[in-house]
Amino acid sequence: MMTWRHVTPRDFPLLARWLAAPHVARWWNHETSAEAVERDFGPSARREEPNEDLLALLDGLPLGLVQRSFWHDYPEYVREMAPTMTVPPRAMTIDYLIGDVADVGRGIGTRMIRSALEHLWAGHGDAECVIVPVHADNIASWRMLEKAGLIRVAHAELEPDNPIDDRRHHVYRVDRPTA
Repeated sequence: MMTWRHVTPRDFPLLARWLAAPHVARWWNHETSAEAVERDFGPSARREEPNEDLLALLDGLPLGLVQRSFWHDYPEYVREMAPTMTVPPRAMTIDYLIGDVADVGRGIGTRMIRSALEHLWAGHGDAECVIVPVHADNIASWRMLEKAGLIRVAHAELEPDNPIDDRRHHVYRVDRPTA
């Protein structure tokens, strides 16, 4: 069973380990020192940021991380997306990772994304859709989104997370389910 909880400072060593794993580091390109993890995840853990960092737990054990936020809380990203598409006022986005490489390629990520979306819809009644840009070369990530029900709606030229990448991104969207 998949459950969710907010990241707390006691999770920072786990996040640092996950961020350092080659399958994560390739796409997240994140510093992994204790100071860097505190700097980047501390404000969310203390609820000082509008985004939410959530730990995905599978049968009670940590599986991955999902970050979610409203696009409008980060206007610089809305401006960057503007040449490609209009971002609706109550659109959200997610970013995600599976921590242990042994859990990659087994369908667990698709389950995690589906569960993350259910959790998002339940927790944010005002969210109208989820829009997720993914680097075009991150095939495993965008295939996971497709399997979870998101639809590719655009191609965008966006700043990559990893400076070794070019600007090519696929943009995925799913609308809030209707009753």
